[in-house]
Amino acid sequence: MLLQLVNPNSTAAMTEAIGRQARRVANPGTRILAQCPPDTPASIEGHADEALSVPAMLALIREGRAMGAAAHVVACFDDPGLDAAREEATAPVVGLCHAAVTVAMATARRFSVVTTLGRSVPIIEDLVDRYGAARQCRRVRAVELPVLALDEDPAHAEALLEAAIRAARTEDGAEAVVLGCAGMADMAARLAIRTGVPVIDGVAAAVKLAEALAAGGFATSKLGAYADPRPKRGRPAA
Repeated sequence: MLLQLVNPNSTAAMTEAIGRQARRVANPGTRILAQCPPDTPASIEGHADEALSVPAMLALIREGRAMGAAAHVVACFDDPGLDAAREEATAPVVGLCHAAVTVAMATARRFSVVTTLGRSVPIIEDLVDRYGAARQCRRVRAVELPVLALDEDPAHAEALLEAAIRAARTEDGAEAVVLGCAGMADMAARLAIRTGVPVIDGVAAAVKLAEALAAGGFATSKLGAYADPRPKRGRPAA
């Protein structure tokens, strides 16, 4: 099974880290292809970054479709361009936030999300609501750390995340915590051990959900909203 992960930002080191985490949790028969575009923002931190990243991400999704990918993962917690990616693909397309929220609802009655910057909080709140988890999500917390700082000083970043997870447990009544950034993926297991709180990483959740959908023979419906884009001037063919 070929599973394509597309990180919409252009930071190769983050893409490599996402790929490592994906390979750690993937089934033995799953081949992970982790990619990022070369000319998108270095990190996705807001609506404008999302909009700038989507066209190049969709181009990679089209390439993955041509290669016969069994499933695709949009490897950014804001799920940028997720609906558009599903139009471009026939195989299932999974977003990190959607997958992580699905796992959180299946494993805990109440959960919180810990993300990077405060400006991402409303975006994630809207996604949680869209995915039907607004009542179970107690709070979206931000540690006020830029995405790229996660890699620049990982020890400091991990300490901030640990404090936020502990606060989510005691102040929010959270029974699990979702990490709200793909760049936090390799910290999840350590944070769970240190805090005693189940910590859900969106990369792992998305990989396992994508594998399950592909193995089950499920495909993206082409009967309505996710039908292939209509051919027209100014857009590449599917």
